[in-house]
Amino acid sequence: MTAYYKQNPKFYVGIDCIIFGFDKGELNLLLLKRNFEPAKGKWSLMGGFIQENESADAAAKRVLSELTGLENVFMEQIGAFGEINRDPGERVISLAYYALININEYDRELVQQHNAYWVNVNELPDLIFDHTQMVEKARLRMKHKASRAPIGFNLLPELFTLSQLQSLYEAIYGEPMDKRNFRKRIADMDFIEKTDKIDKTGSRRGAYLYKFNDKAYRKDPKFKL
Repeated sequence: MTAYYKQNPKFYVGIDCIIFGFDKGELNLLLLKRNFEPAKGKWSLMGGFIQENESADAAAKRVLSELTGLENVFMEQIGAFGEINRDPGERVISLAYYALININEYDRELVQQHNAYWVNVNELPDLIFDHTQMVEKARLRMKHKASRAPIGFNLLPELFTLSQLQSLYEAIYGEPMDKRNFRKRIADMDFIEKTDKIDKTGSRRGAYLYKFNDKAYRKDPKFKL
């Protein structure tokens, strides 16, 4: 190691994951009730540290998998958080990632082992350090991304109704959408396919189930809700 590196300080590089799920028309966030210091007993995002011979993206995927058991999940880095005293334990610079998962597919036993719980994004408790800022930034990034790419389908089951789809985007944007206009836009999207299956859980008549066609989307990636 050259003197140039030796004369500069070393820091911990952390990973924090903002994990979103969608259930019963509500957007939820997976939070930990910390059982270790610092900030034991307080609410936190899932985090960890980048290990030797591990890239930032690989570390984020590992942290997510350790909590949920899921792999190949949509994740995106939203930025670095490096205030000097952000972590009372040590000097830590954290890279924050947000992830979108199907709330019915994660490993519940793993989540319980980490003392983690789903919390409505509109009813969040006080979070430690700068985690509230991370969540706010992630929500803004998700809104922007969802307007130009079909990332929302990562939050839905494979088959879904149009009402579920509309509820999802209303939850992402935090505002109601006109049903008629929403369905007109959906009708113009060839990558949202109507199936012959019907969901009768909401009414006797039922509603047709739809699915996302990734191949059709990639051929004509125009998306705007």
